[in-house]
Amino acid sequence: MIFERALRRELMSTAGAVFTTLFTIILTVMLIKILGQAAGGQVNSQDVLALIGFQALNYMPIILILTGFISVLLVVTRSYQDSEMVVWFACGLSLTRWIKPVLRFGWPIILLTGILSFVATPWANQQSAQFRERFEKREDIARVSPGKFQESATANRIFFVEGISGDASKVKNVFVNTFRDGKNSIVVAKEGEMEVDKDGEKFVVMSKGRRYDGVPTQPDFQMVEFERYGLLVGGQSQASIGEKSVRALQSWELLALNNNFSRAEMLWRLALPLMSLTLILLAIPLSFVNPRAGRSIGLLVALLLFVVYSNTVSVFQSSVAQSRISFMLGWWPPHLVVALIVVGLFFWRLKVNSRYHPAVLWSGMRRALTLKRQG
Repeated sequence: MIFERALRRELMSTAGAVFTTLFTIILTVMLIKILGQAAGGQVNSQDVLALIGFQALNYMPIILILTGFISVLLVVTRSYQDSEMVVWFACGLSLTRWIKPVLRFGWPIILLTGILSFVATPWANQQSAQFRERFEKREDIARVSPGKFQESATANRIFFVEGISGDASKVKNVFVNTFRDGKNSIVVAKEGEMEVDKDGEKFVVMSKGRRYDGVPTQPDFQMVEFERYGLLVGGQSQASIGEKSVRALQSWELLALNNNFSRAEMLWRLALPLMSLTLILLAIPLSFVNPRAGRSIGLLVALLLFVVYSNTVSVFQSSVAQSRISFMLGWWPPHLVVALIVVGLFFWRLKVNSRYHPAVLWSGMRRALTLKRQG
């Protein structure tokens, strides 16, 4: 059908422009953010391009959802504004006739969103986490410069090392002075290295050394010799560890893990393609504008609905992660509400644009009078 081919071409052209604009905005924001982290010593400057690529892949499902939603919204709105829809309804055609060509345009976007959500995004998060973890482990050793006293971030501990071994994995002749709860503790060791346990907590593990607690002139002074001694230098709460780790897991690993965090992450991954489908359909009845009015108000309302929809899904995701509701109770309500809104708007627009609507009757009368004069 000529109409469907023309509509598909217009949708694809608009989608290309919308995607380019959104991707440029996201890329610029990420570039500024990651460059700031590199300047602040939080990431390796050599990994900036790779981290930007991983973050771009992470945001790609949201970009695609917005691309499909805004593209359909702009194209159908233009049809209203150019009075093409008046002719469409005057010819006895229904608004539901737009669903088929719009879905033909939107199904690749929905499919690609699902693939990115379930496969590509977890891989990107995993790679990004590995880059950052490798840099953090290296920096924890490197920031204690040989021959220089270094204060910890909490300002209650001072490190000193005499040198670093050839492979840069261990430090030699370690001195650590810790002041806590009004007491002073000094640890000296022949060598040390960084280790991260299974809970994500970081330790400086020292070998062949001594620990001195208290003041030598006081009766509570203690001296302990050790072969191996671990000193906690950083850690994360269990909630933070769970949230960060599940984002880097593949979908089949989430199903095998089967805890609150994995179910919450699965809810979000499932929500993305569903959001893409419902928003593309929502854009059709939501696109109505007065031909004499501008498009900006409708576009702002549509973007507001997207923000509310996305935040509602995030609220249900957090509720599942915190065991407030179950996964089976949390994955469907936001999408059902939006689907009902889509059906309600279609019914309302069909009723308004029925053959009894004054605008359609007036258009038909003008067309009949024109034909009568020509005849």
